[in-house]
Amino acid sequence: MTETIAPTSFADLSPDSVMDALDSLGDPGLRCDGRLLALNSYENRVYQLGMEQGPPLVAKFYRPQRWSDAQILEEHAFVQALVQQEIPVVPALAAPDGQTLHNYQGFRFAIFPKHGGRAPELDNPDTLEWLGRFIGRIHAVGATQAYQSRPTLDMSSFGRMPLDYLLANDFIPADLLAAYQSTAEMVLDGVARCYERAGDAAMIRLHGDCHIGNVLWTDAGPHFVDFDDSRMGPAIQDLWMLLSGTRAEMTTQMSDILAGYEDFQDFQPRQLHLIEALRSLRLLHYSAWLAQRWEDPAFKQAFPWFNTQRYWQDRVLELREQIALMDEPPLSLY
Repeated sequence: MTETIAPTSFADLSPDSVMDALDSLGDPGLRCDGRLLALNSYENRVYQLGMEQGPPLVAKFYRPQRWSDAQILEEHAFVQALVQQEIPVVPALAAPDGQTLHNYQGFRFAIFPKHGGRAPELDNPDTLEWLGRFIGRIHAVGATQAYQSRPTLDMSSFGRMPLDYLLANDFIPADLLAAYQSTAEMVLDGVARCYERAGDAAMIRLHGDCHIGNVLWTDAGPHFVDFDDSRMGPAIQDLWMLLSGTRAEMTTQMSDILAGYEDFQDFQPRQLHLIEALRSLRLLHYSAWLAQRWEDPAFKQAFPWFNTQRYWQDRVLELREQIALMDEPPLSLY
């Protein structure tokens, strides 16, 4: 598919445009019956569409200028490879021409089957082991080849570049600028030390954003959704966001996850040094993510507390806590 220059916002994406986009695929089995429900998504625009034939489908319209066509298609191919290994994920559906990425009036979109479910019970050891098994299987496939177009989660992409963006675009109040900048620089120094202790961690294709909201549970077990943030990175990135609570509780949780994970994929224990480093990078990246999308009216409505004095004060305190946590010993496995 040829890459196209897309609109700079979702302002022109009306309900009629969404249904017309589906009709443009020319598949009689994909005709919308007029029912359209906007689903909770900020990065992209996602809609549940009632079908004249069959169950509802989900249409995802990609945020303009975020990913290239090649990067989106790499994600689709990875998810399809997981499907072929009978791993419970949700792939993009192919149109009659075989394509999974489509273009309508400059908006790129994909169609997915609708899969419901509930949040997994992460306080249940059996649930964590079950999740670990499937993440291990995802990583076993992810390790077979590298992304060629998608980026790598590292200090530059999730740390230095986000910080530089915030500093260059005057988001931080003048009276907090020095404190935030110096604290963020200390955070990056701490991240570098964690990476040094972790050694040469293998970079593989990841889910990339494997938190509880992207895992849906049914009586048949879990399935994983939304590979939009998939990229190269260390395996621990898809594990640490499932941890919570005290250090002792997180140690137990990680042991339960790895009890299933290592049935299918070896784990490098030295990657435990990266947990707090990756958490720190996520905090820096999140602030810049909000800043980069601040002109989107949906963000100002959903995140009214962003860019207030209190917001940046809290970020300084949060980052200082991370500096201390990164100097603590890593979790120890049973």
